[in-house]
Amino acid sequence: MATTASSVSEESQLSNALAKDRLGVPAVVFFVMSAAAPLTVVAGVVPTGLAVTGLTGISIAFIAVALVLAIFAVGYVAMARHIANAGAFYAYIARGIGKPLGVGASWVALVAYNMFQCASYGGFGAIAAPLFKDWFGFDIKWYWLALICWALVAILGVRDVAVNGKVLATLLVAEIVLVVVFSFSDILSPNFHASSAPINPHSLVGAGAGALLAMAVTGFVGFEQSVVFSEESRDPRRTVPRATYIAIALIALLYGFASWAMISAAGSGVVDRAGKEGPDLFFNVASDRLGSAALHLGHALFLTSLIAAMISFHNIIARYTFSLGREGVLPRLFGKTVPGTGAPKNGSIAQSVVGLVVIALYAFMGWDPLVQLFFWGGTGGGIGVLLLITVTSIAVIGYFARNPEGEDVWHRVGAPVLGTILLLVMSYLTLSNIAKLFGVDPGSKPTWVVPTAFAVVTVAGIIWALVLRGSRPQIYAGIGLGARSVSSTGGFSAAMSGNEEDPRA
Repeated sequence: MATTASSVSEESQLSNALAKDRLGVPAVVFFVMSAAAPLTVVAGVVPTGLAVTGLTGISIAFIAVALVLAIFAVGYVAMARHIANAGAFYAYIARGIGKPLGVGASWVALVAYNMFQCASYGGFGAIAAPLFKDWFGFDIKWYWLALICWALVAILGVRDVAVNGKVLATLLVAEIVLVVVFSFSDILSPNFHASSAPINPHSLVGAGAGALLAMAVTGFVGFEQSVVFSEESRDPRRTVPRATYIAIALIALLYGFASWAMISAAGSGVVDRAGKEGPDLFFNVASDRLGSAALHLGHALFLTSLIAAMISFHNIIARYTFSLGREGVLPRLFGKTVPGTGAPKNGSIAQSVVGLVVIALYAFMGWDPLVQLFFWGGTGGGIGVLLLITVTSIAVIGYFARNPEGEDVWHRVGAPVLGTILLLVMSYLTLSNIAKLFGVDPGSKPTWVVPTAFAVVTVAGIIWALVLRGSRPQIYAGIGLGARSVSSTGGFSAAMSGNEEDPRA
């Protein structure tokens, strides 16, 4: 009896649902833009793009990518009006193309977003270690600093999503203000000469242009995650679309303006300076006008930008894991949340374990946390997300071909088809310029390991879905149905209630 009572008590401490009505448009925008990490992109991705490609047209690249993603978002958020699922890509691909590919895509999403998350730990530790020595005079290994951040993220991960939103709002507002202030400082610099190079459309063609576009894409990673929070949003039919479009517009304007101002102030030698100074280029150019105090503040907020990205990606991964656990694709213990807060506790803990293992492995092996974790991990994750967005765009077309009700031709056909064509071109350019992206020689290990890993994970997910179809048809029938999944409702007929299409398809 004692054992039974204990089991019941333990089970009562968890539920199958995320918290409802927790997030409005501003909160979702904060989550999305924190994942995009504006200061990290402006100070990290932009100088890297300049140094690697030698092309200065990064501002026009951001604008071009924003336009493509805005077109993709038309069908994407239209689908969100019909499907509210924390699994996002997974659910959309499962419902638009097929359940096996949906499961394969979900595994790719988990790998790609974990790459971003773990990359942030490496980046924080590697960048913070020399700064802490300069600021406080003590030498500390990168992995101890990474572990401090890991502990903070792990604790917040099991708290109410609204608490995470408030933390992100504080960090995000601070870094956006700094980017804007530093950019205007660049304009007021005596070395500033308005340059047309960053906005020259000719930069988008020719050698290296594919890598430039691909790097611009990595700056937007996270915009697509507004849908992940649809189950926790107030009026998701309005919140998700508004948050998505606002995030894309703000990211494009902020990145485009900041990179133009920095390049114009740095002068004709900006490419050489980017190669020598790296992330410090953004801060050094502005500090000429603002002084050393602003330089230190910039470095501090650069670190908090990474922390904000960690918190955001951790929440995204936890909700993907929750969605898969709720539907029985992963063990169902992952589909549990904490009543009251609605936090996906077990999914959060699982991500924390992955992060801890990666930090420990890199520390033990002595691998470079900046290049081999932060740079390679972030770039590899960006490739994975771009491929997922492309497949999801195809899935939107497939879903509305079978379920055209409630949407006009532009939302269900025009924008999805146009967006798919543009995304296929961008994916091709990314893969064909993968060596430039990683900053290595063609044929080097990263150029084939990352695409091969995503392919293997996809195939493994497809095989697992087929195993479920044969051995656990009830679970297979609920793939992509979210809260209405048969694995959580307990029966096929429950999943068929309402206007759902046949989940056996």
